[in-house]
Amino acid sequence: MPNQNQIDLIRAGQGFIAALDQSGGSTPKALAAYGIANNTILSESKMYDLIHEMRQRIVISAEFTGKKVIGAILFEDTMNRNFQGKKSAQYLWEERGVVPFIKVDKGLMEIDEGVQLMKDIPDLDFLLKRSVDLNLFGTKMRSVIGAANSTGISKNVKQQFEIGNQIFKHGLIPILEPEITIGIPDKAEAEIILKNEIIKQLDALPTNQTIILKLTLPEVENHYLELTEHKNVLSVVALSGGYKRSDAIGRLSKNKSMIASFSRALTEGLSVQQSDLEFHNMLEETINSIYQASIS
Repeated sequence: MPNQNQIDLIRAGQGFIAALDQSGGSTPKALAAYGIANNTILSESKMYDLIHEMRQRIVISAEFTGKKVIGAILFEDTMNRNFQGKKSAQYLWEERGVVPFIKVDKGLMEIDEGVQLMKDIPDLDFLLKRSVDLNLFGTKMRSVIGAANSTGISKNVKQQFEIGNQIFKHGLIPILEPEITIGIPDKAEAEIILKNEIIKQLDALPTNQTIILKLTLPEVENHYLELTEHKNVLSVVALSGGYKRSDAIGRLSKNKSMIASFSRALTEGLSVQQSDLEFHNMLEETINSIYQASIS
C-alpha cells in the first residue's frame, strides 16, 4: 500500500511534481535543448547515459527537495539506475524527500475520432510489481486529445481509468494524463467535455480508490476546481504542454488548487555548458518560480 507520509505530502500540495520522464522519442529533443546535439549521440545507450547525467545533475541540486518539489516522475530506464549510489526512487525519497513516480505508457496510437489513445502496454503487471519492489509511489500515463470530439474524449478518459484501476490494484497511485493539445481551436470546448467525462468516471470509483489527474492548463480559470475537491482525487496537477515557462507559470497561478507537473518548462534554460554554479542558480530560480505559482 502507498506510504502514508507520501500520501500526505502529495495531498497537502505545497510544491510541485517534476516530470523527468522523457522517453525514447522525446529524449533527443530534451538533450538538444540542454545543448547536446543529436549528431553527437552515437547510440541509444549513449543517449540514455546522457539524459541520466542531466537528470542526476537536477535531482542532486540543493533546491530539489520535498520542501518545494514534492514528487518526481521517472522514465523506466531511470528507475533502474542509481543516483549517488542509491536506486533512483530510494534516493529521491530517502535523501531528498521527493515522492517517486514511474511513467508506464508506451506511446500513442494514430489519431482517431480526434484523440490518440495509448498503445497497449505489454507486461504492465510485471512493470508494476517491479515498481512496488523498487519503492515507487505511483505511475503516470499520457494520452492526447486533439479535438472537442465527445466520442473520442469519452474513449480516451475510459481507457485512462481502466488502466488506472489495474495500477491501483498493485498498491500504486496512478496519475491519469489525458492531455489536450494547447494549439487546437476548440480547446475550451474540449476542456468542458473532458471534465464531464472525468467526473462520470470518478463518481463510479469505490470510496477508497484515489487517483491524481494531470491536465493541460485550462482556458477558463479554475475550470478544474471541481475535480480538485472530489473525494477520489488526491491532487490535480498541470502540464506545461508546450507553453513557455513564463506563460505556464502565469496560467497556473490563476488556477486555485492546481499544482505544476512541468517537464520542458522545468528544464528550460539549463545547459550542459553551464558551470555547476550557473546550473544550480538557474535551477533554483526555476524551482522557486514554479513553486510559488503552485502554492498561490
